[in-house]
Amino acid sequence: MSTSKLLTKLTESTFTGKLFAFRNMSVVSSKTLLYKEYGEPFNVLECQTDQVNKPEANQVIVKWLLSPVNPADINTIQGKYPSKPTLPAVPGNEGVGEIVALGLNVQNLQVGDRVVPNASNIGTWRTKGIYKSEDVMKIPKDIGTVEASMLNVNPCTAYRMLKDFVPLNSGDTVIQNGGNSAVGQLVTQLCKIWNFQNVSVVRDRPDISDLKCQLKEMGATEVLTEAELRKTDLFKSKKLPQPKLALNCVGGQNALEVLRQLGHGGVMVTYGGMSREPVTVPTSALIFKDVSVKGFWMTAWNKKNLNSKDRTDMYEELAKYFKDKKLIAPPYKIIPFSNYKEAIENALNLDGKQGLKYILDLEKN
Repeated sequence: MSTSKLLTKLTESTFTGKLFAFRNMSVVSSKTLLYKEYGEPFNVLECQTDQVNKPEANQVIVKWLLSPVNPADINTIQGKYPSKPTLPAVPGNEGVGEIVALGLNVQNLQVGDRVVPNASNIGTWRTKGIYKSEDVMKIPKDIGTVEASMLNVNPCTAYRMLKDFVPLNSGDTVIQNGGNSAVGQLVTQLCKIWNFQNVSVVRDRPDISDLKCQLKEMGATEVLTEAELRKTDLFKSKKLPQPKLALNCVGGQNALEVLRQLGHGGVMVTYGGMSREPVTVPTSALIFKDVSVKGFWMTAWNKKNLNSKDRTDMYEELAKYFKDKKLIAPPYKIIPFSNYKEAIENALNLDGKQGLKYILDLEKN
């Protein structure tokens, strides 16, 4: 057989294989959580079975494997989050899935590929869904399934805040509150990887010694309670350099005490407000210390940088850290999809003291 005929046969075979996956995929059912109006999750969420039709051109069908439940998901259902999907909507912004069917003209994806969301509000709290091919992103299969399921939000948030606001060098200090939160734990680990000093502030609790040990094993240089932060001499004594960067997810008095530790020209980045209290900035900090106060929202960054090299490089680097076990997932609990109310209740009751993330197992429904 000539080379040209062989190439033609291989091309036809490849195309036929894709077409076979498209034409012979029967209509499948999907168990789905849905809300038709904004409100409290227990009041507005409905569990139903939907039919997923064959994918059209440039579409894929994803079988979701795991999907975390985040406070932002709850706020979205309540209608309190700035990013509002068109109703009716399926919740869930994070998750890892597997491509099970392709429509025509889909490039760079194959049946069996592992994917994560590549757009906002695509709805991952369901067993299967149909999407535009560009709304999901292929990831390496050698990342753990749990780590892959939570790749989109917390690791990326930690990564960007450490990269984008202050040029940090080896030995520089980063201070953060919410040190035991999912983002806080990832910030601590990235600081260790990049050789930054990390001071984590946490709320006091009966098992504070155990928590301090856990965070220090993770890479924290120092772990302080809010009361200890108010009287610390870590920076005045020059035991550690004054922080160049402060990360705030609490607000209120806690954020004020963190901001007071910043060195001249330091930056505080707010990415959350667990206390629901405003961030207060002393006039003297602005005038005499030239402190800057900024905000960060991962969703907005993604929209602005969707196809950028910075975003591609970030995912590749984070994936490698997880693969090499330099990054580990924050504590989590995997529960069957049918127990979703337990996960929602946990997210509603977070008080800043619990670093446990609930993940829906969508294959157990």
